Formats: sequence, structure tokens, C-alpha cells
Amino acid sequence: MDRKILHVDCNKFYASVECCLHPELRDKPVAVGGSEASRHGIVLTKNEIAAKYGLTTGEPLWAARRKCPDLVVVPPDFPTYARFSRMVRKIMADYTPLIEPFGLDEAWLDVTADSHSGREIAHLIRRRVKEELGITVSVGVSFNKTFAKLGSDYKKPDAVTEFSRENFRQRVWPLPIGDLLFVGKATQRKLEERCLYTIGDVACADPALLQAMLGKWGPALHAMANGEDHQPVVPSEQAAGVQSVSNGMTTPRDLVDDRDVQRVITVLAESVGRRLREQQLIGRTVELYLRDTRLVTTSHRTTLPHYIQSTGDIAATAFELFQKNYRWQQPLRSITVGITALEPDGLPCQLDMTDSTGREKRETLDKTVDRLRQRFGDACVRRAILLEDPALTSLSPYDAHTVHPTGFSGKLEDIYEP
Repeated sequence: MDRKILHVDCNKFYASVECCLHPELRDKPVAVGGSEASRHGIVLTKNEIAAKYGLTTGEPLWAARRKCPDLVVVPPDFPTYARFSRMVRKIMADYTPLIEPFGLDEAWLDVTADSHSGREIAHLIRRRVKEELGITVSVGVSFNKTFAKLGSDYKKPDAVTEFSRENFRQRVWPLPIGDLLFVGKATQRKLEERCLYTIGDVACADPALLQAMLGKWGPALHAMANGEDHQPVVPSEQAAGVQSVSNGMTTPRDLVDDRDVQRVITVLAESVGRRLREQQLIGRTVELYLRDTRLVTTSHRTTLPHYIQSTGDIAATAFELFQKNYRWQQPLRSITVGITALEPDGLPCQLDMTDSTGREKRETLDKTVDRLRQRFGDACVRRAILLEDPALTSLSPYDAHTVHPTGFSGKLEDIYEP
């Protein structure tokens, strides 16, 4: 028997909550955006009225205002959004305990055990959220998670779309391949270079060709396009532990040379390393995300033969990744450093036998500095490189503690390294 999987997506979530709480905004174009003074001034989300002006998530607010001079920008209120998210999930929980969150505003539900059809349950949830909370959701219904997610994106707002085993070839296969979960722009370009434009094109392609193009993700995409997604819906309380720790910041000025980048990477490595030590974790895959002044993001990663935890090791590895991969075609405006492939500190793991003494000394020193900072404040001990440009390195990263407890949830090019 096929599973009954729903994917519930809150439409324009942040903006919808703001318009719900502030009725005077409902008939105006509204965007929720970050601080322009600290260069985080981008559109986080917008309401349906603002969307008609062509505003896109992630674009600078100054560009959004050029498209829509009457745009009302409100600062984000994440505690309130989290409260609404909990209320939406409380409604979902009336129909199944199998709920897997996908960010604040999305979740998968497995309602196979319910006697009602997936479409009936989807409409019940949609109506209740609208009537009880004052916001809208779109719900995808299918026999797997991939197509359920595609269904919630297919028609918005306030809609239910079902992709069944009987109709998915007619309805899903004509859609652009970029609509499929985990297919980002870089992967889409690679596929389109081989004239694979739609989900159906990928479904009918030779898996060996896809593997040659995309590595292990090629056959995975082929299976997903053919409806062969057997991933279970995993409730958050059953999810695996922390799988990555990362930290990013948008800098107060553009970064124009290697030394600028090394300073920012050091700031980020300080935070990542400290949180690894707080959680008693070690890792061996270092990831680096770079965003230039054109708002183009590239990602790079390397897996070490040994585990690391110290700030210096994380910073050195990330900076080496940068020097190996970036050619300064554009200045940079934001950087993220992360570490994955984590294990509990203290478990038997592969060590760096060529530098085990130095590694242990660096980790001991870091732990000593952590204790000093806990007692006397973060500014009591600073690395010399961070004193060269205080205006650049004295700011705390805007994403001060980013962890991914249930694995990656972004686009494919963010984890696929050609």
C-alpha cells in the first residue's frame, strides 16, 4: 500500500504573520527584511502584493524599493514566527504524530494510518490554519516526500495539490528540473548543458550518464524523478544529533583581498571551534560558502584524513580552501564557515599522526582561552590578526550559532562539489 505523505508550506510565512498581527499592513506591499545599516538589508520574504512587483527573496532592499516605491519594510521578529510555527504544528499533530519539520514554515506529515484520504486531511489542515491562525498554507499530497514537497510549491497560496502514482508522469514530468527538491542553479545548469530540461528528461535519462555528471547524486536524482523516494518522515524527537556546525556573516564592507578574507574566516572559525568544544564534538569536513557583490554564492569543501576541533585548524583549512578556489573576479560581501562529519570528542578516531602533538597543544590552548572568555568576557583574549582591522572583525556574525540537527536542507549545489 502506498504511503500518504503531506508537505505543508506556510505561504510567505514571515510577511503573513506580520500582516496577521498588524491589519493595517494587509492592503500594502510588505517585505520582512534585515538591517540595512549592518548590510543585512535583504528581502527575507514578502507578501502577495509585494510579490506582484517582482520582488525576490534575497535581493537587496534598495533594489526592492526601486521596483516598489511604496514598499513597507518591517524587521524580522523570529520569536513570534517560532510561536506561530508551533501553533501550526499543533494543528498538524491532531492528525499524526509523524511530523518532520523542514525549517520554521514547512513540514512533512505521514498520515498513512488515518482512514481519511491524504487530500481530505490536507484540506482540513489548510482550513484550520486559515481560520484559527489567520495565515494560509499550501499542501502537497503524494506517496513520497519529494513529490509532496513539489505539490506544496505547485500552486500557491491557500491550495492543495496531489501528485499520485497514476498522474505524476503527466503532471510532474513536464515541470522544470529546477523545481525538484535539492536541485539548485549550478546542478540545473549542468543538466541543461546535456539538454535535460525537465523532471521527465532526468527520469528517462541513463543513470550512468547522470552519475558521470553529478557523482552519487546522479542516480539519486534519477530515482527521485521516477517517484522512487522511500525516505521516511522522521519526527524531530527521533532525528539524529547535530550533524554540522556553521557560522556566517555579512561584512560591514566589501572584502577585496586575501588578508580581508583571512580575518573574517578567523572570526568565524573562533565561533565554530568554540561551539564544537562546548558540545564536545570533533569533525573532519570543512565547508566554505562565499557570496560576492553580485549575490552569487559558491561553495567548497574538503574532507581531512583526521579529525579537528581547534580554531586554528578550522581557520587554516578554510583559508586554504579559499586560496585554492577563489580568483577575485568580484569582491566578497559574506562568508560562511562550517564543519561536518562530526563525532563525539573522546571516541577513538583517526588522528593526524604527523602533527598529533601540535594538534593537542592547539586544542588545549583553545580550551584555556574558552575558560578565560567565559570568566572575563570575549574581548579578554584576541588573536593578533583580528586587531589589524577592528571595524571588520569586531562584529559578531549575524548567524551566531547555526547547527543542522537533521542534516542538510538546502540546494544540491551547496553540498555537491564538482
